[in-house]
This record gives sequence, C-alpha cells and structure tokens, in this order.
Amino acid sequence: MDKEKVEYYMNLPYRLVVVPDVDEGGYGAYYPDLKGCITSANRAEDIVLMAEDAKRCWIEAALEEGIEIPEPEKV
Repeated sequence: MDKEKVEYYMNLPYRLVVVPDVDEGGYGAYYPDLKGCITSANRAEDIVLMAEDAKRCWIEAALEEGIEIPEPEKV
C-alpha cells in the first residue's frame, strides 16, 4: 500500500454530506465524489470520525484494486 498516495487523497477537500436518519435514528454520511463511500453512526458526535474512517478504507481499496480516484469537484 502506497501510504503517500493514501495521505494525498485523505488531505484533499472532499465534500462530506451528513443526513439524519429520521426513520431509525442516527446519521448517515457520504462523499459525493467517492461513489459508494458511505457510513452511519448512532450519535452526531461520531459521524465525522466514522466518515473519515470510511474515506480511508475506500481510498485504500480503490488503490489496491486499481480504481481511479477522482479529485474533489470544485464547488
């Protein structure tokens, strides 16, 4: 695993979207630029940490599989 590449992508300003789960409680989060990179947490104070962990796992898996990782869209 190329840790420098992982850190490069981790430090890019990907937009994080957090949504409350009104049906079951808790929160969901996803990165629109990283297709399929989603997570959830029961408490609001945990969702950002969970999202960062999901992003790292997604990036590592993409690099291992040779999947192109998009740069964040400029907003």
